[in-house]
Amino acid sequence: MSLPPGFMDELRSRTSLVQVVGRKVMWDSRKSNQGKGDMWAPCPFHHEKSASFHVDDQKGFYYCFGCQAKGDAINFVQESENVSFIEAVKILADEAGMTLPDRDPRAQAKADKRTQLSDIMEQAVKFFRMSLKTGAAAEARAYLERRGMKAATQDQFDIGYAPEGNALFAHLTGQGVDPQLVIDAGLAARPDDGRAPYDRFRGRIIFPIRDARGRAISLGGRSLDPNARAKYLNGPETELFDKGRSLYNQGPARAAAGKGQPLIVAEGYMDVIALAEAGFGASVAPLGTAVTENQLALLWRISSEPIIALDGDKAGIRAAMRLIDLALPLLEAGQSLRFAIMPEGQDPDDLIKAKGAGAVQAVLDQAKPMVDLLWQREVEGKNFDSPERKAALDKTLREKIKLIRDPGIRAHYGEAIKELRYQLFRPQRKPFEPGKGGGKGSFKRGKWQAPTRAQASTKASLLVSADEARQQHLRESVILACVISTPAVLDEFEEGLENLHCADEDHRFMRDLMLRQAHRGVLDLKSVVEEAMGPEALDFLLGHPHVRLAPPVRRPGDVDMARQTISEELRKLASDLGHRAEVAEAVEVIGEVEDEAVTWRLGQAAEARNSAQRSQQEEGGEFELGDNGAPIDKDERKALDALIQNISMTKGKR
Repeated sequence: MSLPPGFMDELRSRTSLVQVVGRKVMWDSRKSNQGKGDMWAPCPFHHEKSASFHVDDQKGFYYCFGCQAKGDAINFVQESENVSFIEAVKILADEAGMTLPDRDPRAQAKADKRTQLSDIMEQAVKFFRMSLKTGAAAEARAYLERRGMKAATQDQFDIGYAPEGNALFAHLTGQGVDPQLVIDAGLAARPDDGRAPYDRFRGRIIFPIRDARGRAISLGGRSLDPNARAKYLNGPETELFDKGRSLYNQGPARAAAGKGQPLIVAEGYMDVIALAEAGFGASVAPLGTAVTENQLALLWRISSEPIIALDGDKAGIRAAMRLIDLALPLLEAGQSLRFAIMPEGQDPDDLIKAKGAGAVQAVLDQAKPMVDLLWQREVEGKNFDSPERKAALDKTLREKIKLIRDPGIRAHYGEAIKELRYQLFRPQRKPFEPGKGGGKGSFKRGKWQAPTRAQASTKASLLVSADEARQQHLRESVILACVISTPAVLDEFEEGLENLHCADEDHRFMRDLMLRQAHRGVLDLKSVVEEAMGPEALDFLLGHPHVRLAPPVRRPGDVDMARQTISEELRKLASDLGHRAEVAEAVEVIGEVEDEAVTWRLGQAAEARNSAQRSQQEEGGEFELGDNGAPIDKDERKALDALIQNISMTKGKR
């Protein structure tokens, strides 16, 4: 339904965003300014303690610096109440004393029918609840008792029983319900041969399926006949029920997640009920199928990081692996999945009955991030004893990482995979055995000690000084400031920004913000950064003396100058990283190769670094990074000379 612009403008002018949001949050009085409509609170969309949720009442917009939720009053009602756009407009219009414009008669008729179908579904739920108390449901009650489902839990989830025959159809039509509406609700079906309609659910325990607002939209049924064609049966797609856009127990789970409970995604009705009974109220389940993209969106609206609790069997593992491929392109900052795999042969219900809620909590505490499951899928049970097999693994992982649309997350996945790859393929040194070849080391108190990575890292860390870290921070600051000052170069340096190793959290956030604007033609990156991080962050970046003196910052919009400066700084950062890696590797092999080789490698690394540092002066650069203005290569050369001297002394003592 389209609404007249005048109506929407009037609605927004009558609506106070502070009042709308204030119903869901507790304002932080220290940060908020009521008079200016500048309000802060902990975010209602993700569990946190700090006040990172900002409302600007004058502009009518909100933004969360933690989960990046943003929008106006209508968006807030949609997200917080889990309603459609029209429903959100109606809620706000009622509060503002406004009447919605007349709707299209066909749309009104469709809405009226949905209301009728929902009422019929509720009548069916009541009928099945009453049927569970009859003599015909003795076997169903015995089954629920064997499964340990308490009477209070049955009441909470409206568990019922569908008797054999066509009892429901007869009951509803006997109450004056149109037979076609019973069919349209998915409760009955008409045979192809024209015979009378028959009940879809017969001889089954009934699990009502409700939407986020608690309205019954369909049913699930568990057969008591071991020879039934389907153990579990869901109602068909109807005007009320879209299986791929619904979750079992969605409404109660959202309420529990809002109070800080982790959102758990189980496989079936009984798992959800058992989890809720054990205290895990924020539990949901897809409805008989693998999780869909729409269901993922629903999950992320409830929690930024749902835990997928899968059965500890091959089917459960396969489901987890399929979900990874679905989720990778949809990942965003602060929006991912974790995977908790139950013990082999058990589902959450089994584990609770066997060992209690504590055992489930222990499994949830060990939930793995998605990148670990991705890695496990590609390497488990495989042999990588040849370069070709290793290359095939690299190719597969690269293709998977490319599926991630968010450049910042894509970069972090690449780093995580590199680390896992290093752990898998790094050479394992053999301990020294007298009379046999082996790595070099030292004797201490009569025991052989092989050189360790920790020892090498300790020596190498002597070369990574506070000045060096400060230089890296300044170079990153200059690069980010140049791109912000001259956004026209953003697309050109997208790859360079993706590979930028930002040690500073604000730098990482700022870089990711800019990368999201790549190829969108955004010409005002300052506004983008200010909106997301506030003016203080931008002032801090551009106000640093070294950044302020950079020519592209002094002359914003000069594409050639920005291109030259950014290229130079990226090259220097790459040189720094290469230098550190080469030194670390060289130090690690001290004692394993001839000292002349170590000396040569260190000298080559230093020369490459010095060449990069000299290039700016040779090309006539206008400014030099460094707190005291001194060339960096002199100090680096001294550090390298000291290390080489240490190597020689070590050799002399052997």
